[in-house]
Amino acid sequence: MSTVSTSIAPAAAPARTSAPADNTSFSVDFSDIGRSFTAKPERGAARGSTVAPRPVLRDVSLTVQPGEVLAILGTSGCGKSTLLRIAGGLDEPSTGSIRIDGSPLNGIDARCAVGFQEPRLLPWRTIADNVALGLPRRIGRAEGKSRVAALLELVGLTSFADHRPRAVSGGMAQRASLARALARNPGVLLLDEPFGALDALTRLKMQDLLLDVHAAAPTTILLVTHDVDEALQLADRIILLGADDDADDMAGGRTGATIVQELVVPGGRPRDRGSAELAELRGRLLAGLGIDRHGQARGVAATHTIPHFPY
Repeated sequence: MSTVSTSIAPAAAPARTSAPADNTSFSVDFSDIGRSFTAKPERGAARGSTVAPRPVLRDVSLTVQPGEVLAILGTSGCGKSTLLRIAGGLDEPSTGSIRIDGSPLNGIDARCAVGFQEPRLLPWRTIADNVALGLPRRIGRAEGKSRVAALLELVGLTSFADHRPRAVSGGMAQRASLARALARNPGVLLLDEPFGALDALTRLKMQDLLLDVHAAAPTTILLVTHDVDEALQLADRIILLGADDDADDMAGGRTGATIVQELVVPGGRPRDRGSAELAELRGRLLAGLGIDRHGQARGVAATHTIPHFPY
């Protein structure tokens, strides 16, 4: 596993909007995490026959520091979302353990919040009411109203508080979803390709918004993405999941994915998207994903060019 660190002069940070004052951030410790799934026997198989468990993850050990933004990259099916679900208590590892803020994770944890690829807003509720769904239980009405108002201001939706989801754009709906996830002031925010369904321009704007939100409410973020450039723009550190012996073995289900590459992304945020240093790291990550510097997948004929954005 290789770690890369160079220096980039940090860009000037824009003005930030304040967030609810009790926000905090927690460490996340993955210790020898493994996850396997058991498939059903094929139709026509002999009675009593069994199918060997299919390993998806193995030997994943990692510590995410409080307030850190960690991006998780890898090819489709390598276990990125599985690792994220395990971190939130939505799934259990077959082996290993997880600690949040030093204490063991047992089931769904109120210290975590999840943001999905789709906004998943309730169409009959206003934007403000959808955000309020993320508030912790037993919060007072006045405090809850104040927190929702602060979050709507943070994501730029104050003037759309009374709109229904059908009356706002996809980007606005995703902003509301992000605000809902932040409503409980989570110590760990788990984002599973939260901008993957957006058009390219809106996606860039949402990336900038996430940086603003993190500066105002610096929770620990675990971000699953296929987009190398997104990871380089947002993350403090990037891990690449894959097979450390033979990619064909992983594709055939004979071994699980583990951390095969780890990069420390240099420089403060926001970063220069055209930086030569980031371009060098980009090449390393693409190579780890099986893509050469010309956007060509290894083993694919030259007439079949693979686009390099997004992954």
